[in-house]
Amino acid sequence: MSSMTDPLLQDRPTVVRPGALIAILGGGQLGRMTAMAARTMGYRVRVMDPEPVCPASFVTDETIVGAWDDVAAARRLATGADAVTLEIEQIGLHALAEVARLTPLRPGVEPIRIIQDKTLQKTWLAENSFPVGAFRVVQSEVELQAAVAALGGHVFLKIGRGGYDGRGQARIGIDTDSTEAAIAAAWQSIGARPAVAEQALDLECEISVMAARNPAGEVRSFPAARNHHENQILAWSVLPAGISPELEARAEALAANISAKLGIEGLLCVEMFVTRDGQLLVNELAPRPHNSYHQSERGCVTSQFEQLVRTTCNLPLGDTSLITPAAIVNLLGDVWLGKEPDFAAALAVPGVRLHLYEKHTPRAARKMGHLSATGSTPEEALSRVLEAKRRL
Repeated sequence: MSSMTDPLLQDRPTVVRPGALIAILGGGQLGRMTAMAARTMGYRVRVMDPEPVCPASFVTDETIVGAWDDVAAARRLATGADAVTLEIEQIGLHALAEVARLTPLRPGVEPIRIIQDKTLQKTWLAENSFPVGAFRVVQSEVELQAAVAALGGHVFLKIGRGGYDGRGQARIGIDTDSTEAAIAAAWQSIGARPAVAEQALDLECEISVMAARNPAGEVRSFPAARNHHENQILAWSVLPAGISPELEARAEALAANISAKLGIEGLLCVEMFVTRDGQLLVNELAPRPHNSYHQSERGCVTSQFEQLVRTTCNLPLGDTSLITPAAIVNLLGDVWLGKEPDFAAALAVPGVRLHLYEKHTPRAARKMGHLSATGSTPEEALSRVLEAKRRL
């Protein structure tokens, strides 16, 4: 765990006390779990989401229905709220600006403007001397052809805006080829829109570090999590990551420094690559709770969701120390397709808990819930949660 205080901040904004109204842009599972933490701390909660019956709607006081770029809905959300945060970064900038005009918006407009477009995000990281792998921003198929050649023919192509959980991504020269036809097909597959072409790396593992920064300038990092993806979607994550103390310290400091440089008020999850030659490189940023820290509810003194409430309300940040190793495995809609999952069998595994999001329409690759487990070691926690999923 690492912490720091921003010496440039002189003023200490007002604390939002329990009993106040917190508003959240987004009512998905992250908003739901944040709302549950807020209610435990005595806050009232309002959310805005395109879906009236969203996962958070079951645990909040009010749901405002509106698209992510609906300025009028954002105005209704912010009116009367004591502070606003978010659980999804793809909010229209005009809607964010309207919220910020009416009430404190944490994490702020500018950090979201940078993060929500990967072409801006990657460029910002490089310009501010944070370690990233070789990449090129591409605006056309011709630029992509040149980028693939410059990056050695093995490239991950990621759309600038809107892609997540493997959507808006394509591989070139990885399990395929890098011919002109393959490059053209990849460009069309992401909608022929501005994107980042990233050189494929020789990876040892993927980790993430969650940093939190409150308006008073206090910054604190959680221990690193080790992550495993399947089809570009997080399959499981475990705390601690099992990396060396030196690498752990570097990763936590890197996340804290990026958070402070961005001036973000809230959470920032920094996804990182650890290469086989020992490099630590930033992959992507997420200015919100993150799938790889769901197990913080089980394993840490303070969960990521409580920490978000604390940053939103300008409360002192919670202790992020690890109490016990913990792991999660995602439950995608595929688990429901064919037959009802056997939750009783999964819950018979020692240390396992079930977390469902009340999404009533299972679809392949849709996140419907997760299983969590604790153990005496990271390996035991992960083994338990994977066994529980197998029993489903």
